[in-house]
Amino acid sequence: MDEVSEFALFRAIVETGGISAAALALQSSPAAVSRRLSALETKLGVRLAERSSRRFRLTDEGLLLYERCRSILDQIRDAEAEVASRGGAARGLLRIGAPADFGRKHIAPLLPTFTAQHPGLDAHLILSDIGLENESDHCDLVFRVGLPSDPTMIARKIATTRQVVCASPSYIARRGAPNSPEELHGHDCLRLARRHRLIDRWRFTKEGDEFEVQVSGTLSSGDGSVLRAWALSGEGLSWEAYWDIADDLAAGRLVELLPEYRCSLIELYAVFAPSKPVPLRIRLFVDHMLRMMRQVTRDDLTKDALGAEAAVPD
Repeated sequence: MDEVSEFALFRAIVETGGISAAALALQSSPAAVSRRLSALETKLGVRLAERSSRRFRLTDEGLLLYERCRSILDQIRDAEAEVASRGGAARGLLRIGAPADFGRKHIAPLLPTFTAQHPGLDAHLILSDIGLENESDHCDLVFRVGLPSDPTMIARKIATTRQVVCASPSYIARRGAPNSPEELHGHDCLRLARRHRLIDRWRFTKEGDEFEVQVSGTLSSGDGSVLRAWALSGEGLSWEAYWDIADDLAAGRLVELLPEYRCSLIELYAVFAPSKPVPLRIRLFVDHMLRMMRQVTRDDLTKDALGAEAAVPD
């Protein structure tokens, strides 16, 4: 077994969470994967993981090998993709991270067509509302709200939308509609949690004055789709991105509240690591998302508020 396939096997075991899951992903058997891992440990003379029927935990040596394996395999993949891109073809695996609701609604439907247009390209979509990072979450490209904390990363604004306070007709019939942001104190507000932070301050602007209102309620979640489902079922008021609920507003399933108050804007960025050149698979998908999101946000904001269609650097 050559070193590259050994490294790929070990990476698969770690990233899938164990031997059985890796065997399923690799279309092999657990016994065969276990034998190959044991052979690698014998070759290196160290124990790489403590494993039993209930747990799989890397040793210090296993963690070191995993980090090196991942780096080496990523470099091989990028080298192959860079060489292939000179022939005009996007190749390799594109790992994309995105907020859950946004990813389901706006990225997932595009990927089958996009990969069909580029036969040498595979795509893996990771969805999470806790805030994904390129390096720690092993993503080539992350779509995120706001600029990244790491200033060395490249960030391209994809689009801008507005936040909307909304509720279902059934909630409004039962509890009434607030006439001002201050009246939110008397309502059940559905709040989003990001990691260990509860987003319970909603921002508004009127006649140039900006202010925040602290809201409360009985329900909160780290999953934006759960908040939207609660809002649709009449459980409370929700503070939603317009592009996530535009269809619900148009169909009357949700009603926009406080329209005379401008809520804070959401700026969506595509974030990726600097490299020369930027892999073609990343450049093509960022350009594709720029075009698609300008169509989505055309009716939401004025032209000046839309994300600038900046070219992705070579």
